[in-house]
Amino acid sequence: MAIEFVLASLAAVSLALLLLVLFEPSLGYHLTAQPPDPASGEFRRILAANTGARLQTARTAEVLTDGAAFYGAELEAIHAAARSVHVEAFILHPSAIGDRFLEALTERAQAGVAVRVVVDAIGSFPTPDAYFARLRAAGGRVAWYQPIRWYTLKRFNNRTHREIIVVDGTTGFVGGAGIGSHWLGPKHRRQAWRDTMLRVTGPLVAGLQTAFAENWLESTGEILADSAIFPAIDGDAADAPGLVVIGTPSPARSSPVRVLFQILLAGARDSIDINSPYFLPDPSARSELIAAAGRGVRVRVITPGRGNNHPIARLASRRRYGELLKAGVEIHEYQPGMIHAKILVVDGLWSVVGSTNFDSRSFDLNDEINLAVSDRALAARLAVDFARDLALSRRVTYVEWENRPLGEKALATLGVFLERQE
Repeated sequence: MAIEFVLASLAAVSLALLLLVLFEPSLGYHLTAQPPDPASGEFRRILAANTGARLQTARTAEVLTDGAAFYGAELEAIHAAARSVHVEAFILHPSAIGDRFLEALTERAQAGVAVRVVVDAIGSFPTPDAYFARLRAAGGRVAWYQPIRWYTLKRFNNRTHREIIVVDGTTGFVGGAGIGSHWLGPKHRRQAWRDTMLRVTGPLVAGLQTAFAENWLESTGEILADSAIFPAIDGDAADAPGLVVIGTPSPARSSPVRVLFQILLAGARDSIDINSPYFLPDPSARSELIAAAGRGVRVRVITPGRGNNHPIARLASRRRYGELLKAGVEIHEYQPGMIHAKILVVDGLWSVVGSTNFDSRSFDLNDEINLAVSDRALAARLAVDFARDLALSRRVTYVEWENRPLGEKALATLGVFLERQE
């Protein structure tokens, strides 16, 4: 009887924990006042204070559209590294492009450059540890984030979803793309995943280095204290102001990245443009989008159509369309294939590019990274891509959504059980 009681108790506790993982509600986010003009210094200070991010500047922030462009730029920067190369990836898979990165990193390690790599153990589950043997033999360091061990089980749901490369502490790359065949169009796909990375220089690069240092510490126990890793970079009056917002889950459910998005949505005066591969806004975000549309802000969302690599996430996303469409929010589904870009542009001024999806997993569970820059030139460049993506997308109407097939509605309801994990 004692054993049966113990087993029953364990089963009850396990079920309770599973229910918490699947159904724990997100924290509600509500602003106490309408934010000031997004172009003002007051707005920047409010963003910085509420996200815990330091206001800094970007000397340059260059948009790199799609795999050929951003992989070429990243490899060029790695080959030119003189002191250090730091790579953090949710996805770093064995592939032709993965081999090229490993060759470049190995060559730099052999040349005496400090090479450190953090790879997520679940996102890169197909990657054997032996894949990094030559890099380690050359002096490079590779660490797995949250490897599958008995003592990591309580943190299993926390992944590093960050995609970062920092070279010599002076040049950084950040965005939605990992390192794998998805972004270069393998033969079994209709086309490469559509994605965006930013190449950044100037003081804001230190924020990307800080995010890498956090996950390096958690993966190795090492604090990166070499002064060369954080070189002094002076700002300039012509630099664009911005901040690096580091998303790390809080036990009490608050998220700096989630705060960043909420304030920007609430502050919008003219326009909100969103690219998100997994668009599952929580109630607070939906309310803010509806409120924005209600005060005359043009709100447009581009998300994948049938090319979404997570069909259940797409169905769960579509389940949320109704109230947004009725409020005047435009939702467009990208038709050619998978669009993986994670971008928010507000009022043609504030641009957010990073690893965060518009869903609960990114906001509540993953380690994420986002670069937010106040610069009309950068926003205009991103608008060019948005217009191109929009032309390749199909707008969803409320009537169409309301009359979607019963089978889709049923599957979307089942998706409620999994959507927090997508």
